[in-house]
Amino acid sequence: MQFGPVPLSEAEGAILAHSVALPEGRLRKGCILGRKEIAQLQATGRTEVIAARLGADDMHEDEAALAIARALVPDPQAAGLDLRPVGTGRVNLHARAAGVVEVRSDQVNALNAVDPMITLATVPRCQRVGAGEMVATVKIIAYGVAAPDVAAACRAGTQALRLCPARIGRITLVETHTDSNSKVLGVDAITNRLAALGANLATHLHSPHREADLAATLATVTDAELILILTASATSDLHDVAPAAVRKAGGTVDRFGMPVDPGNLLFLGSLNGIPVIGLPGCVRSPALNGADWVMERLICGMAVTAADIAAMGVGGLLKEIPTRGRLREAKPE
Repeated sequence: MQFGPVPLSEAEGAILAHSVALPEGRLRKGCILGRKEIAQLQATGRTEVIAARLGADDMHEDEAALAIARALVPDPQAAGLDLRPVGTGRVNLHARAAGVVEVRSDQVNALNAVDPMITLATVPRCQRVGAGEMVATVKIIAYGVAAPDVAAACRAGTQALRLCPARIGRITLVETHTDSNSKVLGVDAITNRLAALGANLATHLHSPHREADLAATLATVTDAELILILTASATSDLHDVAPAAVRKAGGTVDRFGMPVDPGNLLFLGSLNGIPVIGLPGCVRSPALNGADWVMERLICGMAVTAADIAAMGVGGLLKEIPTRGRLREAKPE
């Protein structure tokens, strides 16, 4: 692509690089200069203009952006993403429904390494989004880019994005209580989290905060697709009441503890093939915490393993919850 000053006598068919004010209105940057536009520029006293002219193997910015977006999402309906109309070398991609965005980071990095003029910006991997929310934007920085580079970017980014919508509909919450906290608050924050994904609680059970009682309550859950356990007292050990009750009921605990704060005291397991999340106390606050990341993925049909949780530490230092019982750092007296 050629870029720079061009005499108006030679500018027909070139791309205007910068907007130009006219006595009435303005010529927008990116427009193709025809006879009418050149006459308008001459009327302002100009003899040259800064413009771009595509080479034989160059693709216009809009054509390039659309080709890359279509490679990222060749089947928008299957991927749950909408491609918005192209303009100024940009195509935005939006979620068709609430869900979690799966981003193949290696492919995005490979695409962005092809040519600095070809860019793709996305939300973080496994970000929860609402219906209509933007999840990515393809932007061609220059007015044109080499067609072979566009083809390479398309290959690198093929099917790199998809939305995982909510798939779990039957969620059971089991809440434990002690005599001193029989009316623990905070369930509203959990139901609001679920509502953000279009999910809701099918069943809300209660149990004394004792291993045998909780195990007996868990054994009654047979038709749920996800079990959440919210305990009156924080789980402090793999052998504490809630994880021990899951095992006593015939289930397993795959991971206790996560490198996300708030959210350290989460545990993950299963019972009769149903995923079980032992929720940390911070879920009683609407603030983001590690349990959100695990719940959102499971609700949207994504597998979550102990290794996945172990890998959440980078970016896992979340905003402190001021109402938390024990803060990371003591307030100065």
